[in-house]
Amino acid sequence: MTTQDMLDERYGRTRSPHRRWVIGAAVAVAAIVVGLFVWTTVANSLDAVDVDTTGFEVVDEHSVILSFQFTAPVGRSVACAIEAQDEEHGVVGWRVVELPASQDHVQAFRETISTTAPATTGFVNACWVT
Repeated sequence: MTTQDMLDERYGRTRSPHRRWVIGAAVAVAAIVVGLFVWTTVANSLDAVDVDTTGFEVVDEHSVILSFQFTAPVGRSVACAIEAQDEEHGVVGWRVVELPASQDHVQAFRETISTTAPATTGFVNACWVT
C-alpha cells in the first residue's frame, strides 16, 4: 500500500470516478473553446484587407483625387469606401469603389471623388473583400 492510499484510508477520502469525468469534461470543453478561438482568428485574417491612404489632391471645389494602396488576398475582389471631408470634418463627398481581383498581393489606385463643397482632405474609410 502506498503512502497516499494509507492517508486516504486514514482520513476517509475515497477516489471517485465521477471526479475524473468532471475533469475530463472540463478539459474537453476548454480544448473546444481554444480551438474555436484559433479558428475564428485564422478565418478572419484570411479575408483581412489592410489599406493606406498615400495622398490626395484637391483638383477644384467639386472633386478630389485620392491615392491609396491596399493589401488583400490574392484573387479576391475588394470594395473600398472613400471619402472627402471639409475643414470641419464634414463629409462633402464619398463613394464605394469596387476593385477587381488581381494576382498581386498589393495594389495601388487613384480614384476621383466628386464633392458637394470644397474639400480639404480625402481618405479611405474602409475596405473589405467582396
